[in-house]
Amino acid sequence: MNYTDPAVEQPDHAVGRSRGGLSTKIHQLVDDHRLPMVVAVAPGQSGDAPALLPLLSRLRVARPLGRPRTRPDAVRGDKAYSARAIRAHLRDRGIRAVIPQPRDQQAHRKRRGSRGGRPLGFDAVEYKGRNVVERRFSDVKQWRGLATRYDKLAIVFRAAVVLNAVIAWTQRCLQAMS
Repeated sequence: MNYTDPAVEQPDHAVGRSRGGLSTKIHQLVDDHRLPMVVAVAPGQSGDAPALLPLLSRLRVARPLGRPRTRPDAVRGDKAYSARAIRAHLRDRGIRAVIPQPRDQQAHRKRRGSRGGRPLGFDAVEYKGRNVVERRFSDVKQWRGLATRYDKLAIVFRAAVVLNAVIAWTQRCLQAMS
């Protein structure tokens, strides 16, 4: 899976089997205003968690002066992102993880007793802001071409996702000016 170079066509064209048949998964990092910061496409059967770290490595937010910002304050994700490697990476970079822990991981920690460590901190109020990601995906699925994946090549499909993002950013800028 090549999440790092969007200009390279994936051998499988980012088409894979999922429960509903052949599909493509769109991965996005989204800010608090439902604006996409980084996008990637992958086959439908691929997991969400493996795409997070490559997406974070491509994050660049321009500032008026100085280098672009590459580290968000927090990452809000669902239980699919509750992997030890992801939490360790976020902790090492000083990024707050607002990710709930699945019940099986909680049970495993409790089974280990004192060797299981302390329970992970979880900010339920901050987690409520995760709905902006789901609303962004709802906006993306309003585009018929993206919802049905008519494009054969993954780079063309990703270009449509990026075009959708550019339109979202343009609409936001026009709203701010008026």
